[in-house]
Amino acid sequence: MKVHVDDDACRGHGFCLALCPEVFELSDGGYAVTLVSEVPAEHEDNVREAVASCPERAISIS
Repeated sequence: MKVHVDDDACRGHGFCLALCPEVFELSDGGYAVTLVSEVPAEHEDNVREAVASCPERAISIS
């Protein structure tokens, strides 16, 4: 599974970071970025929850 954060849509709410700090972090500007290009299998459920929880719908998976 791959995960992507749309830089233009993210507003830095941080729900993704709270749900899966192994995959997301906040940049110096306060917006979400991904730490990995491929999501480890053990974090896939948390990433799916982050996608569903993002108020801006800025996170997508493929």
